[in-house]
Amino acid sequence: MIKNIYKSLSTPEKKGRKIGLFRIVTAIFGGLLVSYLGMTLVAFLVPLPIEETAVISIMFNTFIWALASTWIALSYTKLAALLKTLIPTLVFSFALYALY
Repeated sequence: MIKNIYKSLSTPEKKGRKIGLFRIVTAIFGGLLVSYLGMTLVAFLVPLPIEETAVISIMFNTFIWALASTWIALSYTKLAALLKTLIPTLVFSFALYALY
């Protein structure tokens, strides 16, 4: 069963013209999650008062969300899209946990 799921996720689409619902949903929600965690990490790391850092994070959040979503959506396979979502999410989560 796991082998079939892995094979399904690692097989590229037959037509390169359609992105696919899985990659679209992964790009939207994964990009949102990665951008929010990244901006929260930036807010903790920048040595400014939290009010100023929050404003900077909010201003750049939409740009980072667009970049992360495009990066995820342009994945070659579904597995690559899933990994591009999970790996940065885990890295940012562990970094935030260590700082907090």
